[in-house]
Amino acid sequence: MTSGSLDRRTVLRSTGLAAAASVAASSGFLAPHAGAVPGSAPAFVRGGRPRLTHGVQSGDVRPGGAVVWGRADRPSRLVVEVSRDPRFRRRVRTVRGPVVRPGTDLTGHVALTDLPTGAELHYRVRAVDLDDARRASEPVVGRLRTAPGRGDDVRFLWSGDIAGQGWGVNPEYGGFRIADAMTRRDPDFFLCSGDYVYADGPVQEQVELPDGSIWRNEVTEAKSKVAETLAEFRGQYAYNLLADNWREFLARTPQVVQWDDHEVTNNWYPGEILDDERYRVKDVDTLARRGHRAFHEWTPLSDLSPDPDGRVYRKIAYGPLLDVFVLDMRTFKNPNTANLEPAERQGVLGARQTRWLLRELERSTATWKVIAADLPIGLLVPDGEAWEGIANGDDGAPLGREQGIATVLSGLKRLGIRNHVWLTADVHYTAAHHYSPDRAAFTDFDPFWEFVSGPLNAGAFGPSELDGTFGPRAAFVAAPPAPNTSPAEGSQFFGEVEIDAGTKALTVHLRDVEGASLFSRTLRPKRR
Repeated sequence: MTSGSLDRRTVLRSTGLAAAASVAASSGFLAPHAGAVPGSAPAFVRGGRPRLTHGVQSGDVRPGGAVVWGRADRPSRLVVEVSRDPRFRRRVRTVRGPVVRPGTDLTGHVALTDLPTGAELHYRVRAVDLDDARRASEPVVGRLRTAPGRGDDVRFLWSGDIAGQGWGVNPEYGGFRIADAMTRRDPDFFLCSGDYVYADGPVQEQVELPDGSIWRNEVTEAKSKVAETLAEFRGQYAYNLLADNWREFLARTPQVVQWDDHEVTNNWYPGEILDDERYRVKDVDTLARRGHRAFHEWTPLSDLSPDPDGRVYRKIAYGPLLDVFVLDMRTFKNPNTANLEPAERQGVLGARQTRWLLRELERSTATWKVIAADLPIGLLVPDGEAWEGIANGDDGAPLGREQGIATVLSGLKRLGIRNHVWLTADVHYTAAHHYSPDRAAFTDFDPFWEFVSGPLNAGAFGPSELDGTFGPRAAFVAAPPAPNTSPAEGSQFFGEVEIDAGTKALTVHLRDVEGASLFSRTLRPKRR
């Protein structure tokens, strides 16, 4: 069969084809997130046909499988049709998904199984009335590429930090200025390295820029204050989807999502009690439970994580060339201190996640192992008089959280695991760091690269200083001219990874707001 690409009109509008008169039996679907607890839900529309409210998304594509996400305006059943044909005229497969209800904010996840290898697939989602299957929403269309085979190249993007520091959805840019450049790159998938929303970052309607011009934000009730209630956390995700070009990008690009701090509140850690007058709810654990639930409801997250408590670390096997190891460096995190403790068992990964990471890395047969970290390794990230990140500024032997990273790095060397690359965001500028034991206080590891990119649509900052414990050297840095530089002024960045199926070489590009490559580095695989 032939396949084709989707243009803006196809993605953002329904196809106009008739609603399904019947629904085939499901080949499997995800139930609402198991960790969800009952709670109040916003009012929903009654009467007429159901409607999909916030576009469609897909995520966690791996051999044979993927997840499709949608949200309806009332209790209804999600139904997904999948075909190689963008017009859905031939060989259309129908997957009957879950009933969406107020308990999950009317969001739902549909698991696609038995997908072909290395194929471009088109999908369309409908919300079907629970009382009359002949009444269904207009379909909303998306596209995904399945996990590649041995002869297929791989290209994906990564970035983070979306709608932060008061820079929200700006209609003058179609939503998020950088989204158009990301769409033009036509990647196989997008890795969000955290700060998917800014639950602690209200926006106002207008912000004056240094040149006297005005930045104009879309404003919603939920985005007008810090998120505390479950409804307000949900509203953060709904807000970002007001950006037309961001919905377009997500409809045609599968995601791999992870979270960091701003999905809850700045620099948070378990057990923290806030000293912030903006919050009536001071207990961070309460805020984190609500933020965690909204994150699971509003993103195309699969149930791949082995964690019994619903944390988001997981392995995305993406064909013979690539495995992505998605870390959760937030919900295991110890308190922010001077980070100089001589014995630290928790750190940012925790013992369970560390064992899982080394075990899965050892089992991996993919050529390249990408470790998706929501915090950089060697950059100094302050939190008042304490440290928010891994590094502590002493340049000596590992102390505090550095000890957990030392365990991972020495484990990689001991197990003979080669060709691992670390990708991250968090610091709101872009950089390429090479780590080597030849320059380090701690030497029991093999040299490796860490690439940093972001923000996607937030205030730009930096650069940060490097801690010498693991011997980092900045091969490239691009940072803004002043703190909190707006997206209108540039200094917004995303990264791109390309893996050549023939040579198996991995090339990283660090790209600017228009998509231009500022820096590139090609890495050749080493034998294990």
